[in-house]
Amino acid sequence: MVELTNDLYQNSSYNEFIDLSFHQYLLVCEQPILFHTGNNAVARLLKTALKEILKEKELKYIFVSHFESDECGGLTHILKEYPAATVLCSEVTARELKGFGFDFKTKIVKSGEVLKGEDFELEFIAYPAEMHLWEGLLAYEKKRALFFSSDLMVNFGQSDGVVEKGNWTDLVATVSLMQVASPEKLLKLQNSLSQLKVKFVATGHGQCFAL
Repeated sequence: MVELTNDLYQNSSYNEFIDLSFHQYLLVCEQPILFHTGNNAVARLLKTALKEILKEKELKYIFVSHFESDECGGLTHILKEYPAATVLCSEVTARELKGFGFDFKTKIVKSGEVLKGEDFELEFIAYPAEMHLWEGLLAYEKKRALFFSSDLMVNFGQSDGVVEKGNWTDLVATVSLMQVASPEKLLKLQNSLSQLKVKFVATGHGQCFAL
């Protein structure tokens, strides 16, 4: 894992066949939060990296944006290492996890809700994820102005540890019907995002952005 900003680490893998990088993030605060697990293979390596950084500190939360293999396919591996961690997800994602037979400790969070820890405030934003427009979530850490964009703002190529200068208004405008396949829901999401005061965008795929 590489440190991108204070407290924020990135783990990455690259799939050369589709020319796309997959990122997971660890926010090292008093109650550490992992954003996505990667798929089953990635999580086997990720849990070793987590131990190296967290040392004796326990992982408190695992944020899952939506139900897809690169977001939560490695939950079993991570939770074997950190069994007390709580999975933060939408009601739809929690239902999918349970439907596949997973019995994790979950906390269902809703759009507009803010989870306050000792040194973080994590706000959740509704995200119509994937082709069925199932309810997913995006996350915004208010104290550090960090935005975790999941499958929005995607760029191809190998982008491990790459951070570029960006403009928040321009980045919000790049979100298209390719990511949110409903004009009405896309506009609503863009309006919600435009209200945020973002200093750093941690993307699910592609380079990150410092604003």
